[in-house]
Amino acid sequence: MIENSEPRTLSFDNTEIAFKSKSDKDLERAYWLFKIIANNFLTKVGPSMTNFALNIGLPIQGIIRSTIFKHFCGGETIEGCETAINELGENGVGTILDYSVEGEETESAFDACCEEVLRTVSAASKNKYIPFSVFKPTGLGRFELFEKVNAKETLTESEQAEYQRMLDRTDRICKACHEAGVKVLVDAEHSWIQDAIDDIAREMMEKYNMEKPIVYNTYQLYRSDKLASLKADFEYAKVRGFHMGAKIVRGAYMEIERARATQMGYADPIQPNKAASDTDYNEAIEFILDHLDNFGLMAGTHNEDSSMLLAEEIDKRGIDRSTDRIYFAQLLGMSDNLSFNLAAHGYNVAKYMPYGPVKAVMPYLFRRAQENTSVAGATGRELGLLIKEKQRRKASRR
Repeated sequence: MIENSEPRTLSFDNTEIAFKSKSDKDLERAYWLFKIIANNFLTKVGPSMTNFALNIGLPIQGIIRSTIFKHFCGGETIEGCETAINELGENGVGTILDYSVEGEETESAFDACCEEVLRTVSAASKNKYIPFSVFKPTGLGRFELFEKVNAKETLTESEQAEYQRMLDRTDRICKACHEAGVKVLVDAEHSWIQDAIDDIAREMMEKYNMEKPIVYNTYQLYRSDKLASLKADFEYAKVRGFHMGAKIVRGAYMEIERARATQMGYADPIQPNKAASDTDYNEAIEFILDHLDNFGLMAGTHNEDSSMLLAEEIDKRGIDRSTDRIYFAQLLGMSDNLSFNLAAHGYNVAKYMPYGPVKAVMPYLFRRAQENTSVAGATGRELGLLIKEKQRRKASRR
C-alpha cells in the first residue's frame, strides 16, 4: 500500500495508469461502445430493438456478450467474474459483486436473488479483492408492496406475510455479512419507496453495526432532502449507540422522478440544479469526515471534483489512506481514470461489477447507457480519455 507521503501528485488525467490493464483491442472496443452510447437515438431505440430480437430468438446474444456486456459486466456467474476480479485486484481495485437481474416479481425469484446475494457474501469472505456485498431491496420484495408500506397504507394479512418474508431475506443477508465481517450496501431506489427502505436499513444498522459499520444505507444527494436525512440518521445512531454506514451518490432516477412529480402533482424531490447536488454531496463528505469515528463511508461517484475533494480532505486531516472506513467507488467500465489513479496513490477503491445471465442483465445495461447520455459531458469525457490513451500508445511506439 502506498503511504500518504507518496510524492507523485494525484491526477485524473493520467491515462497510462487508468488503462494500464486494457489491451489495444479493449481500448478500441470501449471507444466504439462509447461512440454508440453518445448517439442518443441509438440509446433510445436500442432497448426495444434488442428486446424484440431476443424475444423472437435472433442470435444476437453473442454480439451483446462480446461488446456491451463484456465492457460493463464481469460475467454471467460469480465464478465467471473471477478473471475480472483478479485483474482489478492486481491493480489495487476491489470488486463489489452486483447481481444485476431486475424486474422479477415472484416469491421464488426473490428467494433465488437472496440466495445469490448470500453466495456473493461467501465469495467476499474468501477473497481479499471483494470488500463489499450489495443488494437491491426490490430484488427481495415486490415494488408495489414497498410502495404501499411507504404510503403507510394498511396491508392485508397476506401482504403482511409477504412483507415479513422480504424482511427475513434482508436480515439473512445482513446477518451473514455481520458473521463474515463483510460490508454490505443497501442500494437506493425511487423516492416513493425510499422511506420504507430507509426504515429497514436503519433497523439493520442498529442490529448489526454496534461494533463497526457493516450495513451501509445509500443516500442520493440529488434529492433536496437527503443531506438532512443523513444528518438525522447520524443523530439517531448516536443516541442508539451504533455506527453509521453511508454510501453517498448523486442519484440514478432524475428523469423518472421529475416526470412522476409532474404527473402526480407533488413537489419535485430533485435538487433545482446540478450545482445544488454538488454542494450537498460535498457537504456530506465533510460531515462524514467530521464524524469518521462513527461512520463508514462509501463515496460512489464519477465526479472528479468530489473525488479530488475527498482525497485531499483525507490527507489534510491526516487520515490513513488505507483505512477501511473510507472507500471510493465507480461502475465497472466507467471512470477508470478515477479508479486506477486513486488506487495507485493508495486510496481504497472498489468497482461495482454487475453480473448475471446476458438476457436478464439487459435492463440494467440499457439503464446505464441511458444514464450516460443524460449526464452532461460523461460520455464525452470517457471518449476523450480513450482517444488520449490511444494517441499516447501510438506515440510511444514510434
